[in-house]
Amino acid sequence: MRMTRRGFCAGLALLPLARPAVAQTMPLLTAQEAMVQLAPDTYPATPVWSYDGAVPGPVIRAAQGDRLERRLVNDLNVPTSIHWHGIRIDNAMDGVAGLTQDPVPPGHSFDYAFDLPDAGTYWYHAHTNSMEQVARGLSGALIVEETTPPDVDRDEVLMIDDWLIDPDTGRFADGFAAPMTLSHGGRIGNLVGVNGRYDYSLSARQNERLRLRLINSANARIFGLRLEGLRGWAVALDGMPLAEPGPVTDTLVLAPAQRIDLIVDVTAEEGAAAGLLFAAADDTWRALAEITVAGRSATASRDMPAPLPPNPRMEVGSPETARLRDMPLQGGAMRGLERARFRGRVTAWQELVRNGRFWALAGQVGLGETPFATLSRGETARIRMTNDTIFPHAMHLHGMHFRTRNEDGALGPLRDTVLVMPNETTEIAFVAHNPGKWLLHCHMLGHAASGMTNWIMVS
Repeated sequence: MRMTRRGFCAGLALLPLARPAVAQTMPLLTAQEAMVQLAPDTYPATPVWSYDGAVPGPVIRAAQGDRLERRLVNDLNVPTSIHWHGIRIDNAMDGVAGLTQDPVPPGHSFDYAFDLPDAGTYWYHAHTNSMEQVARGLSGALIVEETTPPDVDRDEVLMIDDWLIDPDTGRFADGFAAPMTLSHGGRIGNLVGVNGRYDYSLSARQNERLRLRLINSANARIFGLRLEGLRGWAVALDGMPLAEPGPVTDTLVLAPAQRIDLIVDVTAEEGAAAGLLFAAADDTWRALAEITVAGRSATASRDMPAPLPPNPRMEVGSPETARLRDMPLQGGAMRGLERARFRGRVTAWQELVRNGRFWALAGQVGLGETPFATLSRGETARIRMTNDTIFPHAMHLHGMHFRTRNEDGALGPLRDTVLVMPNETTEIAFVAHNPGKWLLHCHMLGHAASGMTNWIMVS
């Protein structure tokens, strides 16, 4: 199958700002406005909110066991903060405005400093009004490298995103809080790309071995992905190594915030199609990242790769004896909420809608005064999430990784984000080893902004 390109359609947007001087005592990461050519050159450039003037922000690489330090400088005209997604981090550094820190006002800064216990593929993004700020460009990749890296020729980061852009102006479509978007599937873009490019490509030689780190940084789009001209194995999910590499023989599903590490061999001959395809809305497979094959790296492909070295504390002990807590996922268009707790009182559906709230977790709309669960440090926890809505939800737990638990008690691979489909039930189990207040929310960011957010206390 040859890979094709696609067009896009409609919307509106915003303006640019200045930057205050800050004494540099640690490396800076500046949230600022910029102009970026997201669409083809025949279309106008797009005003974005960026880290250091680029979309996505700079790839941050560090070694496992290092201490990461970054000073966030806020050059925007709105408050912001950074969440370091997937890292088992100190609670004060988690970046959740309103729960673990105050948002950083315009013209101010905040110092993030934390250890990196786990190797893997992670990312960072705004966690103040995430629904809008991430959509405008505030995200980047965070790569923590293994002490003993895998045997590959190259390591490539592919941040997959979509943008909702007006082709006449190049600006982002406005209406980040449009009721239709919030109460349905979320903000889906009309332009899809990788690393800020609608036409992302790289070159490789036949039989070259690549590590592809795929990150879904989109607000709401679930990507179906396929390999073409490549033979591949999944070696990690959400940064956590798999016990054994899994051959990629079918469609990969990557929900918002999820990551997958692939090791692939380039099997295509010179001039043949190769790369990563995505499932488009018209049920066709289209190019997401093209690989131009030129020359040959070896006369034959290699054997299956070895597993990545495990990260510490990957065990989930004795979940069958742990207390089971139910967290129904509720609300949205066509189902709605008869009533739910909002701002400290039980509130009827009509009033929730007037307040722009459409979703709830276990009867709570947004962050309540009390946590969904209070856990003792070291306790094994089980949460059963039943999706009572007609839309899928990518449920993300901050600060800890979990394993899905099947009906027969078997545990799946470690993750920090799980896709829960409509009318389905997913149970997660984890060890509450990280003290503090931890968010549990849908990473369809419009759903989180309009109610699908709760929290857990580990004491």
